[in-house]
Parts: sequence; structure tokens; C-alpha cells
Amino acid sequence: MNVKYWLPRSFTVLREGYSVTKLSSDIVAGSTVAIIALPLAMAFAIASGVSPEKGLFTAVVAGLIISLFGGSRYQIGGPTGAFVVVLYAVILKHGYDGLVIATFMAGIMLFLMGVFKLGNIIKYIPYPVTVGFTTGIALIIFSSQIKDFFGLPIAKMPAEFVDQWKLYSTELLHVNYYAMAIGVVSMILLLKLRHRFPHIPAPIIVIILSALAVYLFKLPVETIGSKFGALPSTLPYPSMPAFSLEKVRVVFPDAMTIALLGAIESLLSCVVADGMTGDRHHSNKELMAQGVANIASVLFGGIAATGAIARTATNIKAGAYSPVSGVIHALMLLVFMFLFSKLIVLIPLATLAAILIVVAWNMSEFHHFKAIALKSERNDMVVLLMTFFLTVLIDLNTGVQTGIMLAGLLFIKRMIDVTGIVDTKNTIGMPLDEDDEPMEMDDANAISKKIVPKDVEVYEIDGPFFFGVADRLKNVLGEVSSPPKVFILRMRHVPMIDATGLHALEEFFDLCQSNGTILVLSGVNEHIKLKIRRLGFEKKIGLENITDNIDMALSRAHRLLMKE
Repeated sequence: MNVKYWLPRSFTVLREGYSVTKLSSDIVAGSTVAIIALPLAMAFAIASGVSPEKGLFTAVVAGLIISLFGGSRYQIGGPTGAFVVVLYAVILKHGYDGLVIATFMAGIMLFLMGVFKLGNIIKYIPYPVTVGFTTGIALIIFSSQIKDFFGLPIAKMPAEFVDQWKLYSTELLHVNYYAMAIGVVSMILLLKLRHRFPHIPAPIIVIILSALAVYLFKLPVETIGSKFGALPSTLPYPSMPAFSLEKVRVVFPDAMTIALLGAIESLLSCVVADGMTGDRHHSNKELMAQGVANIASVLFGGIAATGAIARTATNIKAGAYSPVSGVIHALMLLVFMFLFSKLIVLIPLATLAAILIVVAWNMSEFHHFKAIALKSERNDMVVLLMTFFLTVLIDLNTGVQTGIMLAGLLFIKRMIDVTGIVDTKNTIGMPLDEDDEPMEMDDANAISKKIVPKDVEVYEIDGPFFFGVADRLKNVLGEVSSPPKVFILRMRHVPMIDATGLHALEEFFDLCQSNGTILVLSGVNEHIKLKIRRLGFEKKIGLENITDNIDMALSRAHRLLMKE
């Protein structure tokens, strides 16, 4: 076992050398991120259906572990907008206890993903699927914040998008105009400050000003304190969830969703950080740290956590040098809880709603959504819209699973379309080059430049030979007017073959044999030769009938014809 491979990034970075100057950079960056993370952690917790302190617990515990043991130099972990939709639905169905079990299980799944080195596979989820569910989540976050933004007197919000707007249609007459004014002014300030003073943490400025306005003018709006009561000033003692087989079975699908979403979001954040810095993260270390962080988070009364793209980007822009900045961010949040818990309760919920609406717009990637929907090819557009609408109208589980399945099916269709089995002596219908000439004409090994005996047929498979095209091979002999004495099947452009393709090849050999035709394979690569050998097909067809190129195959055909 290579121990060095699994060492956390914090260890390898600090081993390179660390100085007071670098520590100073990390302190400034970590403190800056902590100021931004404070309102976001509480806002995401409230939007997820739990009390605000659970968001702070998550940011402290998960943020500390992700920075200490993760695979990225700059990653900042904590509660994020991506989880809001999933967590709110889980809490409505199973309560907070159900969420704890689901997140605990998701943590185990994430850890195992890292152990079995699945980090790179997660990256290959199709981009239209990622944009589709991200934009869908953003729309649902926006929808869920209408209640607090307008101060609507709704005791319990439904999780479904359509049900939310049905409820709003009956409650919009009961707008709290003080709350709406605070929400509108907060949003304007957030946008203006971000545009004019990008280095100033706009959210913390906005919540201070709005809290002061509510306190000084005694405005009748809902605040963190009026809804949730006093906040604790320190972390709770850890406690294990009460597991039962029934609870595990019920929340297992939600645990899978949390794990998959956490893996995608954290690795996406790492990729963004790499792009900003030129660094390279270690995806499997990151997944293992995310797993441990999620387990620890719920043990300390938190919620699900993952890498936070915006906070990670802020960390980099603020001059972070190492994962120490992420550790300082977590510790600073703990200090804020200890010192300012009595002031935090004054924050109006309308301001937090305004912050989340801006977050939703930023995470929606609307320009990417529009580009794929209007300018990409039809298959990508279908995957995008299907994922988006299913995420919004049903749930994230259905949206992501259907999107990935549909993308897979469309990919198979593409492979079927580009893979052909053609008569190489007939160039009609073959791909054309820029001069509208059959591409085979530029091929030095084209069959048209070879002498093919009268009783020999030459066909070629062009592309992956997998289950999607295997059936075509069965029909090839039917296209020939009379069974040839030798049938050469060129496979020089076949990069891979699956079990169905191998079975079809064996069936085709049996069909040739029944017609008195000898099958010769040409241009078989070493990988496919190995598969043929393992299957035992090499003995069946004969080693001499598996050739490296068309010249050897034609030479073999000449010898076979001379024997007759």
C-alpha cells in the first residue's frame, strides 16, 4: 500500500515549508471567508428546514475536517445551496433524525468512493445533466425564499415547487411590507456592493445594516431570534444517531442522492480552484475527507456538507496559501458563535432570503443553460431540459437519475450511428472527405488498391463493436448474392469489443461455417486478441485466421483457395 498516495493535502503542502508570511496570508483569507460563511451557513440551514445553528455547526465541524484531510489546497467546506432541496424534502418526510441517518450513510458512501478510487468517474457525469439539476436547484431555492422575502404568514412550506406556488397564490395578499422592503433593499445592496466593491464581504454588511434597522426602529418582521429563539455559543457534545434497519431502508435512496450530489459538488469546486490557481487536487482524498466530514457533522448536530464553490473562490482571491486558511475559517466561525450569538438572533429572515435569492441566481448558470438549450445539438438539449424539469417538478433524485440514464442512451445511439459494417468494395454511402470523395480513397490500405480474389468478400467494422451494433453482423451474409469461400472481416478501426460483440462474432463464425465459408479476421488489436483468446474463440476460428493486416488476410485467403 502506497501511504504517500493517501496523505492529506494539508500534510504535503506544509511539508514543503511554511513561514510566518504564509500563515499571515492564510489568516487573512480564512477570516475573510468566515465573515462570508457566517450568514450563508445559517441561511442554508433555515432553507433546508432546520434551525440556523445547525448550519454553523456544519460549517465549523465539516469545514475543519475537509480542510485538514481533503485533497485540495484551497477547498472550503460547509453547507451549500445544492443540498437545500434534498435536505428539506428528507426532513419533511423523515424528520431531522432521518436526515442524520441519511447523511451518516452518505458519508460512508463518500468515504468508500474515495477508497475505491471512484473520484475520476464522478467527473464524467454529462455536463447537460450537471447544468440541468444545478439550474433546477437554483429555481427551487428561489421559490422557497418567497415566503421570507415577502414575510408571508405560512407555518409550513411544502417541498414541491408546484405546491409552493399554489400556496403563494392564496397568501400573496398577506404580504408584510416591512419585510418586503428589507428584502428589496438588502438585495439591491448586495448587488451594488458586489459590483462596486468586489473585495468587501457584502452579505455581512447587509445583515449588520438590516439587523440594526430592525432593532432601532422596532420593525414588525420575523428574525432568527423570533422564530428559532436563542443560539448556542458553542458546539454540542457529539451523539450517535439511533439506527434501525427500517430507518436505514427508508432513507437509503436519499443517502445515495446526498452522496452523489456531495461528490459532484465537492469535485466541481476542486476543479474550479485548480482552474483559478494552476494547482491539481486529489479527487479520491477529497471524497474520503468529504465522507468523514459528513459523518462528523451530523454527530455534532449539523447537516450535510460539501465543497462550497463561491467560498473556495473567495478563499483563493483573499490570498490563501494552504489548507490552513480553511481551518482558520472554521475556527473563526466558532469564535463568532461564542462572541456574537446574542447579536446573530437579530438578523431578519427577509435579509437571509435576499442573500439566498442572489446565491440562487449565481448558481443557476443561466448563460450556460441558455447556450445548451438554444445552441447545442438536440441530444444535449433534451438531456438538459429533461433533467431540469424533473428536478423542479418531481425531485432531484428523479432528475439526476433520468438525466444520466437518458445521456447514456443517447451516447449509445451516437456510437451506433458512427459504427458501421460496410462492404469495402462498394464506396456508395461511405463517409466523404472535404472534397466529397470517399474517405477510403485516401487510405493506403484501402481494399480498392488491393487485388481481391473472386470468391472472397471483404467487409469492415468501423467503430466500437458493442451490443448496440452487434446485431448488424448477423445480416451481413444475407447481403451477399452467394456465400463466398472466404470472408475477410476487417477490424483495424475497432478500438474495443464487449461480450455481446464477441458473442455476435462467434455466431457469425458458426453461420459462415454452415455456409461453407471460412472466416478470416484482419487488423485485430492486441486487446481484442486477448479477449478472443480468453473466450476460447481463438481455437475455434484458428490462430492462422486471425491476421494483423489486410495483406496478411488476403495472403491467407489465396492459400485457402489454392487448397481447393
